[in-house]
Amino acid sequence: MTTLTRRTLIGGVAGAAALGLAGCDRSPGVEVRAGSLTSKHWPGRKVTWRIAQQTEGDADPRPVVVVLHGKGGDASHAFRILNLQDHANAARLTLASVDGGDYYWHARRAGVDTGAMVVEDFLPLVQRETGYAGKVAFLGWSMGGYGSLLLASQLGPGKVFAVVAESAALWTEPGSSAPGAFDDREDFEAHDVFDGSRTGVLAKIPVRLDCGRSDPFVAGNKAFAKVLPSAKLTLDEGGHTADYWKSHGGPQLRWIREQFDRQ
Repeated sequence: MTTLTRRTLIGGVAGAAALGLAGCDRSPGVEVRAGSLTSKHWPGRKVTWRIAQQTEGDADPRPVVVVLHGKGGDASHAFRILNLQDHANAARLTLASVDGGDYYWHARRAGVDTGAMVVEDFLPLVQRETGYAGKVAFLGWSMGGYGSLLLASQLGPGKVFAVVAESAALWTEPGSSAPGAFDDREDFEAHDVFDGSRTGVLAKIPVRLDCGRSDPFVAGNKAFAKVLPSAKLTLDEGGHTADYWKSHGGPQLRWIREQFDRQ
């Protein structure tokens, strides 16, 4: 039996500081550990993270799913509100979430780049913490659904094996985006996941889109599925709510595992 222990990890890359683990929320066979990091991409911020990992069983580390929260959320929401840890063992996956503020997971005029923080600081941390060094998957809702598509389009199929974008915050024109999602038109265009260069990359990665028919982003999700016909689009009952996201967590994680097994 392997038991995960709390520990302090000193050192790291690209501005990572000493990381202390604190907190432990359990689901059968799974422990959720919490810690923090510092990053040059988010100056002056103590960025918290969570990792849900099996407490016994597999000899090899399980594949990692990076979970990106929606606007107004934080690293804890994946577990405290959506209870994704309840499905981690059945799907044979490790889940890793991190704070992203309300910066929509890309570089902003304010001097914050939570997308670069994920790639340059959080992913190496997760590798050290879990021992898993392979391709990762992304799962996110609302702002995090957009962020999952964006980061996967940057990293490509060499580093990402699957993406789930749930109720993704997607707009086809800069003038229709929510206040605060982008700094200006140029920012929108630089990070537009509808752009052909990005959809061309995403076409090489299994992508799943889930959206409720009553969700305000349903039109954007339908439009995105048209420019990325390889994506699996599911439209069902529900809105832009935690209840919708929570009810889809188990099937989504099982789908991610299926994509990993098909590699």
